[in-house]
Amino acid sequence: MDDQTRTELEAAAFRTLRAHLMEKRTDVQNIDMMNLTGFCRNCLSRWYQEAANERGIEMSKDEAREIFYGMTMDEWKAQHQTDASPDQQDAFKTSFAENVENKG
Repeated sequence: MDDQTRTELEAAAFRTLRAHLMEKRTDVQNIDMMNLTGFCRNCLSRWYQEAANERGIEMSKDEAREIFYGMTMDEWKAQHQTDASPDQQDAFKTSFAENVENKG
């Protein structure tokens, strides 16, 4: 497979993942994704931002989130986010430390 085809297939898979998370499974909470998988929608938007920045495209965290979510974070939270339980919050602290703070 040539590099262009591989890049196109990877981009298509990413678009499908984004659509799945943003349209079909809005019920799945970011905190649960992070606790189970070590990444969430916010991570995907951060990775998008980092890829843009690496290519010299200035993009803030909020701009990347709005591109990924298709709306502002405040709008997403109001429409889809539920309150996290104390157990979810405790598990998130560990997952965030392992997967975001200590990335590398």
